[in-house]
Amino acid sequence: MRGRVRHHLIRVGPGTVWDVLADGHRYAEWVVGTSESHPVRGNWPRTGAAIGYEVRLGPVRLDNETVVRNCEEGKLLELEAHAGALGSARIAIELRPWGEHCLVIVDEHPLRGAGGRLHNVGFEALIQLRHRAMLARLAKLCEAEARVPGGTRRGLGQVTAGSGADEPGHA
Repeated sequence: MRGRVRHHLIRVGPGTVWDVLADGHRYAEWVVGTSESHPVRGNWPRTGAAIGYEVRLGPVRLDNETVVRNCEEGKLLELEAHAGALGSARIAIELRPWGEHCLVIVDEHPLRGAGGRLHNVGFEALIQLRHRAMLARLAKLCEAEARVPGGTRRGLGQVTAGSGADEPGHA
């Protein structure tokens, strides 16, 4: 069974959307199910860079990692999200100019592990609900950022383990 594609029109230009996607500290702000995130290696979102994130399922906390597999700045971000025993998934996020707005297209496919073996119509429905919520969160975040005069964007840069990226205040 293959993954599904979902799209969402965000009422800002692609540059604003890219600025949010390109900040590894903000991953948890728009990815549903993620409680905190921080860059762990490389220069996010360049190919090979990774961010760590935490997923909370009741009292259980799972530490996971997402690695950039392909990046075309301002246009495409392809990620491999590792979810421990559940395996990994390929997530492609494409940005297309749509007039003065941005059409965001998300395409997710399970790659390895239990997620691929257990992938069925019910599981696919959950992924679609998650993508709908994720894209709505991304739109809200980008549209709010576009309303801030001068922007409040964080500087991006090389991050290595122990650089302070996992200190409080980095989400």
